[in-house]
Amino acid sequence: MSLPTTLIENELKTFENRFREAVKSNAPMLDRIMRYIVKRKGKQLRPMFVLLSAKLCGTINESTYRAASLVEILHTATLVHDDVVDDSAERRGFFSVYALWKTKASVLIGDYLLAKGLLLSLDHNDHKILHFLSDAVRKMSEGELLQLEKARTLNIEEKIYYDIIQNKTASLLASACAAGAWSTSQDEMKSERLRSFGENAGMAFQIKDDLFDYASNKIGKPTGNDIKEKKITLPLIYTLNNCDKATKREIIYIIKNKNTQTQQVKRVAEIVTKSGGIQYATDKMMEFYNKSKEILYQFPSDEIRNGLENLVNFVIDRKY
Repeated sequence: MSLPTTLIENELKTFENRFREAVKSNAPMLDRIMRYIVKRKGKQLRPMFVLLSAKLCGTINESTYRAASLVEILHTATLVHDDVVDDSAERRGFFSVYALWKTKASVLIGDYLLAKGLLLSLDHNDHKILHFLSDAVRKMSEGELLQLEKARTLNIEEKIYYDIIQNKTASLLASACAAGAWSTSQDEMKSERLRSFGENAGMAFQIKDDLFDYASNKIGKPTGNDIKEKKITLPLIYTLNNCDKATKREIIYIIKNKNTQTQQVKRVAEIVTKSGGIQYATDKMMEFYNKSKEILYQFPSDEIRNGLENLVNFVIDRKY
């Protein structure tokens, strides 16, 4: 499954120019770091969701490009901060900002990006779009903190897990779709509908990411990484809630005390796979995926709607 970039090829080029301009700085060190970040950008899925959502509801305009830039700026800021929190030396196959410029600079860079994003919207009176995205940043922080709290006890209900990923991952994608829709329609109903579409797609996206932890092939993310970091994912939750007491004790002991040992991490992955945790998580991912499609199908069928559907398909089918 390929990305539907041909539908917004020119718009993506315009967005890239706008984004590059939006993060520029007069401070030499900051500008150097910003250029490093821009050159190593990811697949830009979130800006694509903004642009396609906008095009589904009207004609892309300057407000749309600012919304796409704001989404990418906020996403980049959270990644820079995440690398500090996770002590991660690598991002997208390259040295992370944290690895090259260390903690103090990374925290300040993340703060700088947040401020740039706020000003980008405020300077152009994009108050509704700023509200969508600021709410997402709040939820992302709450989700990360809730996950950190639960990781210490390894005691988490499935509902709490959904609360975590709804805030941590789905909220930004939901806000991206809502912001795109609002930028071209100023229609509350359409914006809310696309927000809900993005939220369900985001839930599926995160569960797919969880499943990568149990993949045997090389996927660009270390297999067993979530187990090593004591992150409680859906396959693991299902297993802990459905295995016998002895197996549960073994899993918890490994995660708490042996989580850096490759063979022990593989042992947990094997238990999770045999218990049906992988299949259960896959089924739940597909539930969110189908819900996102149901919402999307409330819009008239055209190539843009098909493009959004293909974008969600890419999220579900991706191998990394």
